[in-house]
Amino acid sequence: MKKVSDLGELEMICGGSSLSGTLLNALTNIIELLQDAGRSFGAALRRISENNLCSLE
Repeated sequence: MKKVSDLGELEMICGGSSLSGTLLNALTNIIELLQDAGRSFGAALRRISENNLCSLE
């Protein structure tokens, strides 16, 4: 590995900005969470509209 010490060389270094596996996994988890929440909300609305609720007694 080459040691970088010159100021000109240090200014030329640029970092990468790419999609990593961790970022894709996080986005997938967020999408799945939103889908599950929507599914649960839809099921609750359907049960309320059909008056198909369990009694609390």
